[in-house]
Amino acid sequence: MAEGNHSMVTHFILLGLTDNEELQIPLFAVFLVIYILTLVGNLGMIMLIRVDPRLHTPMYFFLSNLSVIDLCYSSVFAPRMLVNFLVGSKSISYSACIAQHFSFVFFVTTEGFLLAVMAYDRYVAICNPLLYTAVMSKRVCFRLVAGSYVGGLVNSLTHTCGLLRLSFCGPKSSMIINHYFCDTNPLLKLACSDNHINEILLVMFSGVIAMSTLLTVIISYLYILFSILRIRSATGRRKAFSTCASHLTAVTMFYGPVSLSHMQLSSTYSLEQEKISAVFYTLVVPMLNPLIYSLRNKEVKDALKRVIDWKNILS
Repeated sequence: MAEGNHSMVTHFILLGLTDNEELQIPLFAVFLVIYILTLVGNLGMIMLIRVDPRLHTPMYFFLSNLSVIDLCYSSVFAPRMLVNFLVGSKSISYSACIAQHFSFVFFVTTEGFLLAVMAYDRYVAICNPLLYTAVMSKRVCFRLVAGSYVGGLVNSLTHTCGLLRLSFCGPKSSMIINHYFCDTNPLLKLACSDNHINEILLVMFSGVIAMSTLLTVIISYLYILFSILRIRSATGRRKAFSTCASHLTAVTMFYGPVSLSHMQLSSTYSLEQEKISAVFYTLVVPMLNPLIYSLRNKEVKDALKRVIDWKNILS
C-alpha cells in the first residue's frame, strides 16, 4: 500500500495530552506526584499483605495481585509520559509502540477479570460464609488469578497480532499519534490498510470481556445485597456492606472510563475524549486503589498500625 512519496512507518510521534508549552512543566509535576503515590501505595499494600499473617486470606491475596497489576499498569505509561513532558522529541519506535500496546491491553484486561474474581470472592464470603474456606481454597484462588492473567494474555495477543497485520504508511517514516500512549483506536485511525477486522475484534473481544466481567460483578452484588437485607442486626448489615464498599468503588472507577473508551467503533470515536478518560483509568485509578482499600478497610488499617508499632519497638 506504500505508493508514491509514502513510506512504511518506523516511528510514531506521541502528541501527548497537550501541545501547550506553558502546561508541560505543571503537568510533569502533577503526574510525577501521581506516579510516586502509585508506586508507594501499591508497593506498600503488597508488602503489608505479605508481612502480616492476618492478611493471608483469599480477599487480600486478590488485593495484592490487584496492586501488582496497578503497579505494572501505571509503569507502562507514566515514565515515557513524564519524559515527553520535558523533551522536545516525542518519538517512539514502531516496536516499542507495539510492545506498549501489548502491555496496556494485557494489564487492563487482567484487572477487569481480577475485579470480577474479587466480586465473586465477596459473594461467597457473605452469602455462603460456612462454605467460604472450602470454596475459596488456595488452589481455587491460584487458579482464578492465573485465569485472569491468561485471559489478559489472550486478549492482548489477539489485538496486538491484529495490529501487526496492518500497514502504517505516510509521507514520512513517522506518523503522529494524537495520544500519550499507543492505544488501539488511535493506531487503527492511522492504518493505511483495511482495519475492518480489527474493529470487529475490538468491539467483540472488548465488549464480551467487559460485559461478562461486569455482569459477574453485578450478579454477585445483587446476591450480596439480598443477603445483607436479610440480616436483622443493623451492625451486621453495616459490617457486611463495609467489606464490599471499597471493591464497589474500585469497580465503578475502573469500568466507567474503560467502557467509555473501548466499546465504540473508531469511526465514531473522539480521541480528545479518549485522552481524558484514559488518564483516569491508566494513571489515577492505580493511585487511588490502595488508598481506597486502606482508608476504608479496618483490617488493613490495623495491620498498618501493627507494622508501625513493631518498628517503633525495634527502634
